[in-house]
Amino acid sequence: MPKLSIQSLDVNQKEVLMRADFNVPLKQGAITDDTRITAALPSIQHLIQGGAKLVLCSHLGRPKAGATAEFSLKPVAERLSQLLGQNVALAADCIGDEVLAQRAALQPGQVLLLENTRFYPEEEKNDRSFAEKLAGKAEIFVNDVTHFVKQSAMGFLMARELEYLVDKLDQAERPFVVIMGGAKVSDKIQVINALMAKADTFIIGGAMAYTFRKAQGYQVGKSLVENDKLELALEILKNAEAKGIRFLLPADTRITQEFKDGAETQDITPYAEGGSIPADWEGIDIGPVAVAEFSKEIAGAKTILWNGPMGVFEIGSFAEGTRAIARWRLGHRSEQVWSR
Repeated sequence: MPKLSIQSLDVNQKEVLMRADFNVPLKQGAITDDTRITAALPSIQHLIQGGAKLVLCSHLGRPKAGATAEFSLKPVAERLSQLLGQNVALAADCIGDEVLAQRAALQPGQVLLLENTRFYPEEEKNDRSFAEKLAGKAEIFVNDVTHFVKQSAMGFLMARELEYLVDKLDQAERPFVVIMGGAKVSDKIQVINALMAKADTFIIGGAMAYTFRKAQGYQVGKSLVENDKLELALEILKNAEAKGIRFLLPADTRITQEFKDGAETQDITPYAEGGSIPADWEGIDIGPVAVAEFSKEIAGAKTILWNGPMGVFEIGSFAEGTRAIARWRLGHRSEQVWSR
């Protein structure tokens, strides 16, 4: 099905709501890697040059206590201002009357960044009422929450990804290995289904691995799990088995009791018979056994598609699994590689 691109839109004088991925790593309030911001720049600049009244929204981190300065998008607004050469105002919130007034006051070519959408738990639950408030009076939406905006389109980054998924990967060199990470199975289901007909092996990391493991009957402690997607996870596993696709889940995991940099961690193997993650601990990364198994699979691949981290890479103590897999990927030169 053809997808509408922002190149086909008339955005002049219109309020455009753009969902971006500004979930950047921070250390003491400073951005340590702005790759996700620079990746969104072509779409942002295209909309500004077209005369859009541009409203940007994104989540950042995993705030658990509502709005806190630690997870504010202020550093992102400051970096965007530098990169664009113009002021990018940061709204005090992402919804509400004050924000709507700021959005209404925007002039063509101006940019407003909404505060972290994840300050509201409704954001992760895809709450319909929250999505409607976030949409506001936008006439065009670029990239994500489309139900309450009249016209929706994909940005240049998404268009580039679709080109790879639909076109270039049809003739991928084999073995073709997909590395899939991140938080949610629900966020990845369309990609997983699309690649089931193409890939030889799936490597699963990130928090989504705990949803698969819980679906298999394991105890995963306080680990992030989509409890309403357990049946979906089992269905994916059954489909992979039926198609003869290797579907590798982490054999071990790194756990912690405190979700902060410098916290104590342990590497455990909770998926052997009778094993479990203790009730007051949570998984935050893959362990060394998984790194070794995944690296061996990657070493034999001719094509690799990587989508999402193996753990909470934004926090240094929880980033080793992602870094280890990245070192293997970058050190193996013969394959075609696409990462996101």
